[in-house]
Amino acid sequence: MTKVIKILGTGCPKCQSMTDVVKDVVSANNIDATIEKIEDIMEIMKFNVMTTPVLVIDDVITIKGRVPSKDEVLALLN
Repeated sequence: MTKVIKILGTGCPKCQSMTDVVKDVVSANNIDATIEKIEDIMEIMKFNVMTTPVLVIDDVITIKGRVPSKDEVLALLN
């Protein structure tokens, strides 16, 4: 089943780093997932978070306010 991954962030360096980490993990492990980058502040506010970047997997907020390691992302996706 395809995972739906959303990365919430306004485009700051941390948000870009999180996007890169997630894309690397998905491609390196052949994970069936769609990655959506959400930069619109009004959309981000709908998730009720105050700090970015935020990693949302299948509509569940998993990480917020920091860039995760590749191992951490892999564990969340398995």
